[in-house]
Amino acid sequence: MLSAFGNAFRSPDLRKKILFTLFILAVFRLGSSVPTPNVNLERIDECRRIAQDGSSAGLYSIINLFSGGALLQLSIFALGIMPYITSSIILQLLTVVIPRLETLKKEGASGQQKITQYTRYLTLVLAVLNATAFVTMARNGQLFPGCDGIMYDEGIFPIIVMVLVMTAGTSIIMWMGELVTDRGVGNGMSIMIFTQIAAQFPTSLWSIKTARTGANAWLVFGLVLAIGLLVMAAIIFVEQAQRRIPVQYAKRMVGKRLFGGTTTYIPLKVNQAGVIPVIFASSMLYLPVLYATFQKDTPAARWINANFTGSGGNHQPIYNAVYFLLIIAFTYFYVAITFDPVEISDNMKKYGGFIPGIRAGKPTEDYLAYVLSRLTAPGSLYLALIALIPTIAFMTLGAAANFPFGGTSILIIVGVALDTVKQIESQLQQRNYEGFLK
Repeated sequence: MLSAFGNAFRSPDLRKKILFTLFILAVFRLGSSVPTPNVNLERIDECRRIAQDGSSAGLYSIINLFSGGALLQLSIFALGIMPYITSSIILQLLTVVIPRLETLKKEGASGQQKITQYTRYLTLVLAVLNATAFVTMARNGQLFPGCDGIMYDEGIFPIIVMVLVMTAGTSIIMWMGELVTDRGVGNGMSIMIFTQIAAQFPTSLWSIKTARTGANAWLVFGLVLAIGLLVMAAIIFVEQAQRRIPVQYAKRMVGKRLFGGTTTYIPLKVNQAGVIPVIFASSMLYLPVLYATFQKDTPAARWINANFTGSGGNHQPIYNAVYFLLIIAFTYFYVAITFDPVEISDNMKKYGGFIPGIRAGKPTEDYLAYVLSRLTAPGSLYLALIALIPTIAFMTLGAAANFPFGGTSILIIVGVALDTVKQIESQLQQRNYEGFLK
């Protein structure tokens, strides 16, 4: 494997791509540390120390996760890549609902380019809304409850400047991500999310150790590392698992040439939905918490605060039960809109393909839907259990606030790492006929 890494840097074209990607990531991390104008850094550090248990930031944990902690520092890249992710998900869902978008999707590269353009416009709109919301919360003392004085000047002009700077930061992130996709290695947006999440791992791990004293501190630290390695091994195993449905194509004459007669397969992953259901479920659970934030004195708000945002973060039984069920429901929903058995069956029939033992047409549709349903059941349970690992860590180790090996973060890190390594390996095989694994 080490020789394969050496081959990657010995190839001029591949070396240039890797170095370009590393350069963009370094600029990205630098921007995550540059504060937005009008922000009192000393006061922000004090507020973050007060909120070390993570409960005050629980409402924004997903956005703060994807920004590498830049959100709670109010840096120029405070919004991170989250507006782009949200707009991509929205456009993907609207493709099923709006016929115009569905037509563009079927047009190939030109249609996809148009959808990408719509995604960029929607990203800017969401960035303005998010920046306005977070700057307003910082001004009103809601970003860090009970902590004010974050801004030097709370006038309208400095606030507009902060919103514009954060929005411009999101535009720059989007541009850099597309640069990495075109000129670097791997998917630019995914690698940037990977970088922001991985950047928090050393701090989170060390804070688990420093939160305790004596030999017990090192014992808990070692347990967290061991659990993390086991979780990563399990995630890699499940992410690589797939059900291969054999497809055979009949021979057919086109002019004077004979085509077909090949055998291939349809790969159906156990986790067909990826990490999207976890993001959906987290976003849905933020809605009642947002309501409780702005309507503090109502009975509903008091019930939400008691059962959804209890002390120590989101580890209340009702919250976890709803979270678990929402992940399962969204997994089925997302798989249903992204994998269409009818379309797959029609394409197979059009090109003379069939599943051995299954008739073409409706029987093929029913068979694909049946197999997909059987695979989605363990996939949804797997996602729900992985997402609840921080809660289990809190109950057993008391480390939920800083536990890095669970939920959305580890799923994204493992998934992006696997995809990036596969892309580098494919490029190595094109040049040297060998990849990372011989």
